Amino acid sequence: MKLLGSNTSPYVRKARLVLLEKSIPHEYVVDPPGEPNSLVLKVNPLGRIPALILDDGFCVFDSAVIAEYVDSLSESQVLIPRNDANARLRVKRWEALADGMMDSAIMVRIEGLRPPEKQDAALLELHNTAISKALFFASELLGTQTWCEGDAITLADLALVSALLYLDLRQAERDWRGSHKNLLTWFERASARRSVIVSCEN
Repeated sequence: MKLLGSNTSPYVRKARLVLLEKSIPHEYVVDPPGEPNSLVLKVNPLGRIPALILDDGFCVFDSAVIAEYVDSLSESQVLIPRNDANARLRVKRWEALADGMMDSAIMVRIEGLRPPEKQDAALLELHNTAISKALFFASELLGTQTWCEGDAITLADLALVSALLYLDLRQAERDWRGSHKNLLTWFERASARRSVIVSCEN
């Protein structure tokens, strides 16, 4: 299978992390949809990344759908609980929280690229506040736990580390480490995993 994406997309990183954690053989192809000859424009009607092309040509799109599918491919390193509805709900809520942070960070990034006099201050405040609240919520929810849910890494951790890495990339001035020491401890543990290291290398 082939994963189409870009190195700066947090949603692509989340999909890559799931593939890497599950040790699913795949080819990662940098294919930004902004390029005129982008393959993703041909295989995904939404023209968005990530897009996962299966061996038979079937295209899976949206990072949450890709994560769900990839996790179902093997029983090793189960990332989304299968037999506990409440645990599954908690993991998916973590994913929604992290994805929401990514959504808001991208909105801030897009607005910030506009000329200063044309930027919507209310919009920037709305999304920056959402990120701050999400970080506080994540910190409170995590507490002193080793992982976001249960006693092993799950999709919750992969989604959250993707969000925090994107904040580091696009909002380096945001001192989430200083404000949330427990998130930093967790982040150092999560980002030391091979999957995260590989995703940051290319």
